[in-house]
Amino acid sequence: MSEQNHENRPPLPEKSSQVQVFLVDDDSFIRESLSVVLGLDADIHVTGTASHGTEALACLESGILADVILMDIRMPVCDGVEGTRLIKTRFPDIQVLMLTTFDDDEYIIQAIQNGASGYLLKNVPPARIVQGIKTVHNGDMLIHPDVARKLAGLLRTPASPPVNEPLKTYGLTRAELSVAEAISEGLSNKEIAAKLFLSEGTVKNYVTEILSKLNLRDRTQIAIFMLKK
Repeated sequence: MSEQNHENRPPLPEKSSQVQVFLVDDDSFIRESLSVVLGLDADIHVTGTASHGTEALACLESGILADVILMDIRMPVCDGVEGTRLIKTRFPDIQVLMLTTFDDDEYIIQAIQNGASGYLLKNVPPARIVQGIKTVHNGDMLIHPDVARKLAGLLRTPASPPVNEPLKTYGLTRAELSVAEAISEGLSNKEIAAKLFLSEGTVKNYVTEILSKLNLRDRTQIAIFMLKK
């Protein structure tokens, strides 16, 4: 009897292979437009939307799933910078991709320091946003090239130690340092592998070693560490 009951049980639902995306923007038209555009990609499923950071956090705490949060920076009540901090503190495994029309130095730095995995400007084509979501979901950083150059200039100071200092202080090999520098430029593992003539598996191993030696949590922290050098 027990075997028959077991056979009659409905199968457990398979875990979705789609990227679960949650949208946060105070403009309802943008939320709806992004939901439609992202929904056209078979690999992405939009699980919900919110109009500001604290509302997004409440949705996540209520059980709404998200692998990646697409977050505007300037919003009333709770902006994207603070929203990123709140969400990354409560849900560190969720990736946050900032999307904004504002090319604002202070907001860019604060968002990344709070744990954002990437930053795109809203004037990029929809296909670029889709690819950006998939990039940060895979664990890579995504920073608009103009923003990456600006970050480097803002975080570096005349008193910064020489670029080889991480080799002496933290024991990074030259290969690991090259990978870390490439991460600070916003390159993905695939791009780093092509640039340094390595396999993606080797790059992943180097990233693991860098995180361990520098006692950092993720690629975002590696980028900030290197940009401050």
